[in-house]
Amino acid sequence: METRTINAEILNDLVQINNDRVAGYEKAIAELKPEDSDLKALFTRMIGESHQYKMALATEVQALGEEIEEGTTNSGKIYRAWMDLKAVFTGHDRQTVLNNCEFGEDAAQKAYKMALAEEGISSDLRTLITDQKAALRVSHDEIKALRDSQV
Repeated sequence: METRTINAEILNDLVQINNDRVAGYEKAIAELKPEDSDLKALFTRMIGESHQYKMALATEVQALGEEIEEGTTNSGKIYRAWMDLKAVFTGHDRQTVLNNCEFGEDAAQKAYKMALAEEGISSDLRTLITDQKAALRVSHDEIKALRDSQV
């Protein structure tokens, strides 16, 4: 498989991960209670981040002459279904929402790490992915700190 196709596949995987992230935070916002308006603002900001990252990735996919993937990953769909089931048993409290969000942030970090482990990726795309991974790590740590402060 040629480098262009490999790069496009990797980028499209990350587009889908960002779509998962958007869908996950939209679901989290729907589960929040009125007193959790601080989390709504945070999650809305994180949705905006993912849209920005997705657009940067999609631009690169188009530049490679490939089609941009739509939708979310299968694992993301499974994750959201698990989140629905877990909520039935644990409720929609702040701690549960933050736990679920951290789980999603961990998945994003893993996806970006896997993308960076690919050998065929060009150096300019490696830089883009590295920068996005670092920014996502900041969001992960923010969610984790909030979750830890609830205990």
